[in-house]
Amino acid sequence: MATNRDIVSRALANWSAGTGAISDILAPDVRWEIVGNSAVSRTYHGVDDFVTQALRPFDARFRPESPYRPVRVRALYEDPDANTVIAVFDGTGVTVAGTTHDSTVAWFLTFRDGKVADGTAFFDSIAFNEVWKIPPAC
Repeated sequence: MATNRDIVSRALANWSAGTGAISDILAPDVRWEIVGNSAVSRTYHGVDDFVTQALRPFDARFRPESPYRPVRVRALYEDPDANTVIAVFDGTGVTVAGTTHDSTVAWFLTFRDGKVADGTAFFDSIAFNEVWKIPPAC
């Protein structure tokens, strides 16, 4: 049986390869908080809310041939007693404006029945907001 750490590791690898998305491991009723003062910092309730309000608009600001994806997993920590995984990774992509967006992201993920029920994300809000200023591709 796969551990929660294995699930996150596989999801990051699939996202990096372009064969999956992080939303693949989210519970339908996930609670996802983006901490800080970015344009999308708030708490999302449900996978649909998170995908439509944050993930899809973010993805639309990147070129299809060079989307934002994880390029290096720095660390994956698991506390099986708390059903929690901490993932720290570097990502990069080229925006539709031709600029490169590099970032380091930290996620704190709590699992329920093999899916992320609660997620908290930390990243560079200033760099993120520069991407968010770019009009999304249609």
